Amino acid sequence: MHILFISQYFPPEMGAPSARTYELSRAWVREGHQVTVITGFPHHPTGIIPPEYKQHIFKIEHKDGIKVIRTYVFPTANKGFFKRILSYFSFMVSAVLLGPWKTGKVDVVIATSPQFFVAIAGYLLSHLKRRPFIFEVRDLWPESIVQLGQLKNRLIIRILEFIEVFLYRQARRVVVVADSSVPILKEKGIPEGKIATIKNGVDLQLFRPRTVPGDLKAHLNLTGKFVVSYIGTMGLSHALDKVLESAKLIESDYPEIHFLLIGEGAEKQHLIARQRELGLSNVSFLDQIPKEKLPEYYALSDLVLVTLRKLPLFQCVIPSKIFEIMAMARPILISVDGEAKRLVVEEARAGIFVEPENAEQMRDLIAHLYQHPEIREEMGVNGRKFVEKHFDRNKLAQKYLQVLEEIVAVPG
Repeated sequence: MHILFISQYFPPEMGAPSARTYELSRAWVREGHQVTVITGFPHHPTGIIPPEYKQHIFKIEHKDGIKVIRTYVFPTANKGFFKRILSYFSFMVSAVLLGPWKTGKVDVVIATSPQFFVAIAGYLLSHLKRRPFIFEVRDLWPESIVQLGQLKNRLIIRILEFIEVFLYRQARRVVVVADSSVPILKEKGIPEGKIATIKNGVDLQLFRPRTVPGDLKAHLNLTGKFVVSYIGTMGLSHALDKVLESAKLIESDYPEIHFLLIGEGAEKQHLIARQRELGLSNVSFLDQIPKEKLPEYYALSDLVLVTLRKLPLFQCVIPSKIFEIMAMARPILISVDGEAKRLVVEEARAGIFVEPENAEQMRDLIAHLYQHPEIREEMGVNGRKFVEKHFDRNKLAQKYLQVLEEIVAVPG
């Protein structure tokens, strides 16, 4: 097959949409399929386009056998609601206007959220190409922005909800990444037989257990420290202010516990200011690091945090980083209720749950795991075994291929 995959984010950008699109595409190419990705110029989450991409509105690259077509996008940092909407809209328009001319004949069109302006582009391109359209739903939109308080205008919300359901109905398949998304879509009138669940996974070769990098620990002044890390986006939805509160509560009793926060995002400068305000000496911030370096930072972590705010929406979310953490055999302190909690704590037995936004409980559980290395060791071993069995990205790519082959085989 020739698969056309539309995603606003693609390496060298970090994050779940970029990783999922790249790793699935790479696996499909290895199986002998042709994959073309239409994406934007890299700028997430800083809003800065690298020098080699400036002065371009269109560029073709090849990465691991994948043809990558980059089209214009309005670059903006991962903050400011209306600027981000403008960025999403600009990519939708450029993908539709510039993308089709270099893609050739395709067999199927996939568009991946988190926002559905990409899905609109996918729907339009599928009509131009007269090929079936797959809507991959990673985050439920507009529910997420409404629950986060970023959008309150009821008229705009209704319009977006109408577009959302229209796209679900026009897609030949709706692919979701969490089981708990299925009943939500069914409530919107989408038949269960139209929905396929293909969860996120992990590259088990890149993310694998390794010895703690002593030189890196020394470089970061963390020698002899018990490192509690958070690695990822520092956004409004991640409740990292509560992590700082927990660090304040634990500082005097356990000075050897150190919090390491790595990444970029809309809340980062606010968090740094809050750290100074609280006078925290047990918290460090690092800038975003390349994906190939992530295993080193997971390896030096004694405990890894996965956090989101206490909102109903996030009970249907499985943060993709949990698969990387489990693959590294690191224990997880998960502050996400619902399906993510079930997967990590009950199914994998790879972590412990803390109520979202509960700084006191987080302090107590970090102290407990610090005092019990045998529990952390068992969680790490369990996590690695679990992802080896269930979340190998290559096996999930094969499952996805079966969905695509079924659709292509049946005229539409």
